[in-house]
Amino acid sequence: MATQPQRSANSIPELAPEREVRWPKRTKAKLANGLEIILLESHTIPKFHGELYFRSGNAFAASHGTALAEMAATMVRTGTSQHSSREIEEHLRGLGADLSVNAGQDNSSISFAGLSDHAEPLLQLVNELAREATFPAAEFERERRQKLEEVKLERTQPGFLASERLRKVLFGGHPYSQISPTEEQVAAYTREELQSVYRDFYTPENAILILVGDFDAASMQRSAETVFGNWTGKKPAVPESAKPPVPKGRRVYLVDLPGSVQTQILCGCHAITRKHPDWIKLGLTNSLYGGAFNSRLVMNIREDKGYTYSPRSGVNPLRQYGYFSISAAVRNDVVAASLTEIFYEIDKLRSLLVPQAELLDAQNYLTGVFSMGLATQSGLLSQISTLALNDLPDDYLETYRDKVRALKPEDVLSAARTYFNSANMQIIVVGDRKQIESQAALFGDLEVFSAAGVRLS
Repeated sequence: MATQPQRSANSIPELAPEREVRWPKRTKAKLANGLEIILLESHTIPKFHGELYFRSGNAFAASHGTALAEMAATMVRTGTSQHSSREIEEHLRGLGADLSVNAGQDNSSISFAGLSDHAEPLLQLVNELAREATFPAAEFERERRQKLEEVKLERTQPGFLASERLRKVLFGGHPYSQISPTEEQVAAYTREELQSVYRDFYTPENAILILVGDFDAASMQRSAETVFGNWTGKKPAVPESAKPPVPKGRRVYLVDLPGSVQTQILCGCHAITRKHPDWIKLGLTNSLYGGAFNSRLVMNIREDKGYTYSPRSGVNPLRQYGYFSISAAVRNDVVAASLTEIFYEIDKLRSLLVPQAELLDAQNYLTGVFSMGLATQSGLLSQISTLALNDLPDDYLETYRDKVRALKPEDVLSAARTYFNSANMQIIVVGDRKQIESQAALFGDLEVFSAAGVRLS
């Protein structure tokens, strides 16, 4: 049998030059009622995708209750002054369209997609949902029961419990510390509270409409003006909020889940928002540390040591503040060993320059993922939404790849030393206290909580 020729490393072809990204022209407008509109033509398929964003979310409503904006968003499509929930669903099927209403910490949104030929009827439905939702009593009780079941389930999920505890540690009295209500809080929700949030948040002065798809921008702008032009409502006042605490020294917070066969590790510290001039530099540094499949953290505790299947790190930008986090679900017997390697890789990145070849791989990854995200209408919409909601410079997307390419090993070292705050990293471990407490205590002063959030010691 003939043997196959061996391919040497030198025979592997080099990557081809990156293709130029041809950005569709962006059309911007602002209606007399304050509604901002951004349009991008993308003629790849005969569809269009849209988002009607409202610049208020759970954090804005926190003084009245936890996750009220999220619950209000759930109720928006359950009925309007013109249509019942069933009629709304039938109308969407008739248009061949998809629609959802969501809310996060800083924004609420109506997301939709449909055939370009049915653009104006779909916009009419979006307009109706934004202005005429009635929050039917029967639907409210049904959605509240569903939310109660979700909240109960969350309390059994290690990932949720770790995220909840980290946010409380990093943000204290700031609304960002609240990520989910308790059962008691859900039981206390009222239709009137949700309607108040809806009236305050869903206004044209607080909104931005972004549409990407197979349409003529001038015609689509006329349709948007026709549909949304007589909508009225002011921007809500920005509530005052407490500044987050500044943790000093490493501390460990153990959430006890008796009988758990593995431990969820989550470490974090304060970072920056997308508007910060170091955002791209920090993004590349995170990619090198644990934000990509071939990153140092993955190669260490997954590929080399087999402690976990899916370690990762991320920079989490909120509107007012941001934070850096590292997560891994590991076997109970390797909690201390995993934390040791997590901090070893952080401190190594804070101490030594990254080799040029490794830096180039990370740059290729970031720019490649960015380019792939522009191949679809929904990907374009996501990028334009990031630009608009964070008030980034108009040329941010067009210059992003060049800025990533321009970064040097010294930039990575600087970002790691500035934002990977090893000495003051807060450590969350969720698992069986009996099996992991002695390991966790090696890394800092220890506090123990129940899954319900009650401090045990």
